[in-house]
Amino acid sequence: MFKLHSRLQQDTFRIGKFTLCEVLLMNDTRYPWVILVPKREDISEIYQLDNKDQQQLMIESSFVASQLADMVKADKMNVAMLGNVVSQLHLHHVARFKVDETWPGPVWGKGQAVPYNQDESNVVCQQLKNAFSALLHDDN
Repeated sequence: MFKLHSRLQQDTFRIGKFTLCEVLLMNDTRYPWVILVPKREDISEIYQLDNKDQQQLMIESSFVASQLADMVKADKMNVAMLGNVVSQLHLHHVARFKVDETWPGPVWGKGQAVPYNQDESNVVCQQLKNAFSALLHDDN
C-alpha cells in the first residue's frame, strides 16, 4: 500500500490527487513549488515505473508545469528529481523568477524556507486546486 514519506508529509500541504500522483504544495512562500509523488510502493526512480506510469507521470508533470507557470507568470519552470534526502520518487516543479533570491542558481540548500501561515496556505492550495481541476480527482 502506498504511503507518503514522512518528510514529504511534514514539508508540504496536500492539494489532491491525479490519476498517478499525489499533488503537494511545498511549505515555502519564497517559491511557487508543487511536488508530484507517484502513488506506487518502493519506487525511487522513473525507470522503475512501468511504461504506462512513465507516460502518465510525464502528462501530469507537464500539466503542472504549464498550469503553474501560467498561474504565477513564471520566467522559468524548474522541474527536477533529486531523491538524495527522500528516496521516494517525487518530482519538484518550482516556478522561478529572475528576481527571486537564488536566481539563476538552484533553490536547493539556499537560504531558509519561509513557511506559509494558515490563511496563506489555504488560499494558495485553493488556487492550485482551481488551476489543476482538469486532472484532479475527488478524494471520495
